Amino acid sequence: MRRSLAPSQLAKRKPGGDGSEEDEDWHPEATPKRQKHGSKAENRECYMSPFRKPLAQLTNRPHCLDGSKHEAFIRSILSKPFKVPIPNYTGSLGFRALGIKHVGVRHALHDPFEEGALVLYEPPPLSAHDQLKIDKDKLPVHVVVDPVLSRVLRPHQREGVKFLWECVTSRRIPGSYGCIMADEMGLGKTLQCITLMWTLLRQSPDCKPEIDKAIVVSPSSLVKNWYNEVGKWLGGRIQPLAIDGGSKEDIDNKLVGFMNQRGLRVPSPILIISYETFRLHAEVLQKKSVGLVICDEGHRLKNSDNQTYQALNRLNTPRRVLISGTPIQNDLLEYFSLVHFVNSGILGTAQEFKKRFEIPILKGRDAEASESERQKGEERLKELISIVNRCLIRRTSDILSKYLPVKIEQVVCCRLTPLQTELYKHFLKQAKPAEDLKEGKINVSSLSSITSLKKLCNHPALIYEKCVEEEEGFVGALQLFPPGYSTKSLEPQLSGKMLVLDYILAVTRSTSNDKVVLVSNYTQTLDLFEKLCRTRRYLYVRLDGTMSIKKRAKVVERFNSPSNPEFIFMLSSKAGGCGLNLIGASRLVMFDPDWNPANDEQAMARVWRDGQKKTCYIYRLLSTGTIEEKIFQRQTHKKALSSCVVDEEQDVERHFSLGELKELFTLNETTTSDTHDKIKCRRCVNGHQVRPPPDGSDCTSDLSQWNHCAEKRGLQDTVLKTAWDAAVTFTFHHHSHEEQRGIP
Repeated sequence: MRRSLAPSQLAKRKPGGDGSEEDEDWHPEATPKRQKHGSKAENRECYMSPFRKPLAQLTNRPHCLDGSKHEAFIRSILSKPFKVPIPNYTGSLGFRALGIKHVGVRHALHDPFEEGALVLYEPPPLSAHDQLKIDKDKLPVHVVVDPVLSRVLRPHQREGVKFLWECVTSRRIPGSYGCIMADEMGLGKTLQCITLMWTLLRQSPDCKPEIDKAIVVSPSSLVKNWYNEVGKWLGGRIQPLAIDGGSKEDIDNKLVGFMNQRGLRVPSPILIISYETFRLHAEVLQKKSVGLVICDEGHRLKNSDNQTYQALNRLNTPRRVLISGTPIQNDLLEYFSLVHFVNSGILGTAQEFKKRFEIPILKGRDAEASESERQKGEERLKELISIVNRCLIRRTSDILSKYLPVKIEQVVCCRLTPLQTELYKHFLKQAKPAEDLKEGKINVSSLSSITSLKKLCNHPALIYEKCVEEEEGFVGALQLFPPGYSTKSLEPQLSGKMLVLDYILAVTRSTSNDKVVLVSNYTQTLDLFEKLCRTRRYLYVRLDGTMSIKKRAKVVERFNSPSNPEFIFMLSSKAGGCGLNLIGASRLVMFDPDWNPANDEQAMARVWRDGQKKTCYIYRLLSTGTIEEKIFQRQTHKKALSSCVVDEEQDVERHFSLGELKELFTLNETTTSDTHDKIKCRRCVNGHQVRPPPDGSDCTSDLSQWNHCAEKRGLQDTVLKTAWDAAVTFTFHHHSHEEQRGIP
């Protein structure tokens, strides 16, 4: 008979009941197996693993406690407070249970009553009766800027963030959600816009995010800068997606992934993309809605007919912020395009704007305007300002005087050398470009003549090939060059401006440790700078359109290092005029003027920025009596128009007649400054500077921003004093912040 090997049966058969001793000495035994009916009997052995013990009977039953002992035991358990099982944990335990919706009054994301808090929205006060009636789940809350950002914002930036938020939430203009951030360079427009985005992505009066996604469109050279700025101010709180280049398929996949993100907390809520890439992939971004779009260097959208403008305009978003330190560059119609992009319809159609505003304002500002035209122009100007000011914020760089060192900007008029004068007169006599100028309009032939004259003002070497090939205007001009002349080596003494530049660099190098930025519109001029640097053995770095975006950032970072030995930074105003921070240098030379004052302003703002520690000197070189002075005068007209519309300056006087375009192709050999002759300066008597008039008026008849007409004895800049006897004929001093600080 086969005996059961079950633990319970074994326990019964063992003395003591537990069978523990035999369990220890147990070995498997062979047992006969029952034979099935009708089959052969087989003896099979059954083995059990020596490592497996049979289950033992459970005997440890709980002890019975009387009632008093049980109560004491439970009270001892409940008397011990809960502790988080993490060593040295000191955080709050909180009052909300996980997974349970919080019920009660809604609260702002950040404390609005904290010291220094920047409150963008404050709920209206409620009476006790209203508080009883209102639904607690619909009670509006404060909108407070994250203290991480509000602590670093300067006063004018706090004001700017509040203005932007009120515009994009339609609190300034009901039904309109756009605005223009028109602060001048260096005032922190990027930081203000990052603060706006972060606030909209995290909170609103309804206690939920205002938007879920934002797009930043910028020039390709600034995509990396935007990405770095977001990381700098927000740290790891957000992960932006930056796109500038790559295969079409890869970019499309990234954009589709960005647009498909949903929910209250999107993983990558900010897309940073270049204008060029956006235009090529606009269809992907236009399929769904976006909470906010920010257009950096927004003056690119001045033409409503270009593809980039139209692609951005088709984006499904009402909230649009346009960043531009120079919203007016050439004319009022371009200004209309910018305002129309952010807030469509507030100025009517383009035709209505031209008829109501542009024509009367321009007629009123013409030097030959009648009194009635001037009065009508002023009225329309005030009306335009009142409309636009509701969605445009503009602060000038004067604010930076509190935070930055002194900036001294000087226009330096340089006389032509005898060779330049002869070549200039030869060209005007032979090409006769003035005769091709009809009714103040410039044709193709005139544009070519302008370029030739501008290059001649820079250095005769730039037009030497034209003389060799005897192009129009330069037939027979080759004989005017010195015998044996060659373009392989640079001769600074053949150009008035190059001679002055040579003095500026030599004196700066020998008397200080300042670095210098050289800016030109032409890469050929940068080639001449390189020859000069090699001749004088100056260490230099060059940035133009051929340098990749990645390499630019490394070059700029290296140049700004105080330990870096490079003395000169050569910059093409067309390639790198905007976005670069060159605070490693404290002197900048603008070698030639541009028709568009915004290009010059952008380039000259590279050194006087946040982080600058030294007094800054800006030298704008002009060839006396030439087309360069005419270009500078046209810049003045455009900047005065901007001052009236954007800066609201009321004391900007009448400027040059538009008919004076015909005088472009003349050469005034007898003047020390054609511009100074035209402004009817009230501070100069017989060519000498005198004290300001008692009525407080200034030397600002037409150059409202230039207030010092200087002669050599009045100069405090030793660099220009050295260059004066060689080629300098006249200088204008810009408003320096010494005067604003009370320094005589």
